[in-house]
Amino acid sequence: MKRNKPSMTARKVALNIVTLGSQPGMDTVLPHGIVDATARLLVASGAAGERTVRLARSPRMIAVYEAFDWMLPGQFEAFAHRKAFCEQQVRDSISSGATQVLVLGAGYDTLCCRLAPEFPGVRFFEIDHSATSSLKQKGIAALGASENLHLIAEDLGERELSDVLRTNANWDVTAQSVILAEGLVMYLATEAVQSLFRQCAASVGQGSRIAFSYIPSGEDGRPDVGRWTGLMLWLQRVVGEPWLWSIRPEELSSFLQQHGWREAPELIKGGNRYGVEFFAVAVV
Repeated sequence: MKRNKPSMTARKVALNIVTLGSQPGMDTVLPHGIVDATARLLVASGAAGERTVRLARSPRMIAVYEAFDWMLPGQFEAFAHRKAFCEQQVRDSISSGATQVLVLGAGYDTLCCRLAPEFPGVRFFEIDHSATSSLKQKGIAALGASENLHLIAEDLGERELSDVLRTNANWDVTAQSVILAEGLVMYLATEAVQSLFRQCAASVGQGSRIAFSYIPSGEDGRPDVGRWTGLMLWLQRVVGEPWLWSIRPEELSSFLQQHGWREAPELIKGGNRYGVEFFAVAVV
């Protein structure tokens, strides 16, 4: 990832959510309020102009995404299911006693800013590298930030997550928490993914969970997204955000156990795969 520039992937995903809001039937999948909140945040932060957002809402953009669906079948609509999965994990965690929510690599996601006013007794945190986080903070400030929402600008490639959280006066390492790593781990090297899970486990209390999405490995050990894998890996490298980590679904449980977690597929409501990504939940 180009650390001195806002994430192109984060912007793309946010605009995708806006476009999905115009897709018939997606209103039953997407979390309530996410489309309008995302559109407002993009404009208020300066990540996208009003004209770009209007275009994203148009039927023309739906046609564009669908035209490229042959490359990653189902991935366009998969973003809606991924957002729904993450929000369901947060709401379920809060219902079971979680008092902290942490979103890693938050980009222009609106989950925390939408849910923070609804759950004033829960502390919401986001961490992203400064180039993206600075735009996010500008947008949140313009739209109105809740006191229980904390945006942290840190590059986790340069500073360990456990250190960031341990030195943050608002984070309680003993509290039941939920951590989201949506669309994140595929951009990290293997050692970084291993370290991330260990640090997450060491930074939360019993009963906590982590929810994440990942890309499966092929026989060659590389991320496998189907027939056009080679092209997609090349495109990701070109934009400076290469896919680095993947895992076979049957190996995930062992991997998680080695790094402080227990896989908990029983906590997933609905399917565990949409498009090219798998969804997973683990607990401590």
